[in-house]
Amino acid sequence: MLSQNWLVTGDGQCEAWEESADRLELSIGQYRLYRFLTDLEDILHKLNSDGDCDRSRHRLQEICPLVRRLLTSSEWLQGEYLEPNPETGWSVLTLYDEPDFPLTVQTVAWLPGKVSPIHNHATWGVVALISGEEKNTLWRRTNNKGSIEKAGEIILTPGEIMGFMPDAIHQVEALGDQPTISFNLYGETNYQQRFEFDPVTAIAKNF
Repeated sequence: MLSQNWLVTGDGQCEAWEESADRLELSIGQYRLYRFLTDLEDILHKLNSDGDCDRSRHRLQEICPLVRRLLTSSEWLQGEYLEPNPETGWSVLTLYDEPDFPLTVQTVAWLPGKVSPIHNHATWGVVALISGEEKNTLWRRTNNKGSIEKAGEIILTPGEIMGFMPDAIHQVEALGDQPTISFNLYGETNYQQRFEFDPVTAIAKNF
């Protein structure tokens, strides 16, 4: 199982990140979901400016090692998912939901061969692949009218973690012959800025 971290930027670039030695030392010992959420809240209070690109990057750099520590320490999370719906091809299991705590914590499962719409999340996000293979096709905007173009792609394998900047655009495809299962974490969504993109015209349309 790999342990690589990635960052997807708003212009469709994918950068490799290395975890610091200090962070790796913190990964030793039991780490429960409630402690993860507390540490996560501390990071969000410290780095709370979504409009600042440097703060957004720093926030994801702080969060990704915590996600890895949680999944490594709390093995029950790796089996905590719903079987994909045979009609839609996917399923979502919410792991934590609390009023006035603007976070989405979930596991997502996709049937082999299923492809998501091209979309953004209008917030920062972290996806950690638990099993299967997931191809992420990356896109970037070409103008201020909502048009996009393909910027590249990356295939995630188990153990890899990908952080998304708030303006990142991607499309997910489950590869192989087994369902993909991932741990997904998102900040507070700005729904006025959340879009799907038409696969033929590559033009944005509201969710």
